[in-house]
Amino acid sequence: MDWFVEILAKLLAVTAVLTLHEFAHAFVAYKCGDPTAKWAGRMTLNPAKHFDPLGLLCFVFAGFGWAKPVPVNENNFKKYTSGCILTSSAGVIVNYICAFLFYPLLVLTINNYPSAPTYGYEFLLYLTHFLYSYSLCFCVFNLLPFYPLDGFRIVEAATKRGGAIYRFLRNYGYYILLGLIAESYLCDILLRLTSLPLFGYIDVLGYIMSFATGAFSRPIVWVWHFVFA
Repeated sequence: MDWFVEILAKLLAVTAVLTLHEFAHAFVAYKCGDPTAKWAGRMTLNPAKHFDPLGLLCFVFAGFGWAKPVPVNENNFKKYTSGCILTSSAGVIVNYICAFLFYPLLVLTINNYPSAPTYGYEFLLYLTHFLYSYSLCFCVFNLLPFYPLDGFRIVEAATKRGGAIYRFLRNYGYYILLGLIAESYLCDILLRLTSLPLFGYIDVLGYIMSFATGAFSRPIVWVWHFVFA
């Protein structure tokens, strides 16, 4: 039964994190003058409108993934550069805010661990953990500068779709991203099967994610530990 509770909590957390991320993109784009996402039905909290099957599978099995990109017409922005940057960064900013808000819920859940935990409590513990960790991971992962992630969109806005770096990332970024995910997933499997630390050392994406999420989590942990102290 524990595995079912964990999977259910994981799926609900993924659903919430992805939906809030994509809604943020659509909402900010609309506020900046582009109604494309709204007209496409993407300015909604309905999760079914945002899921990308491959990105969702990567998220569930590898711990990081992506949703269906929100359609944006930059030509509609009132201010082109600021509109592009704000819309591109909206998702990761909302995810980081959510991680900040979910962390105290996780701490409170852990601190009130009962002597005889029920399935309901275990579900709440898993849910608060995954809401926090997935929000943080999705924020960090989407800052990678590979298409179709938000990091690429920020590069796209900053370079105005010009230059060698932009062209390289646009043409090859998606394949680099899939390669990094596949390599990380394979290293994780081999590490579990062999217990050889070598596979942990050569997990490039895993190292980047571990280092970056650790750095991003420190301000959150510091603030809330100061509040709870």
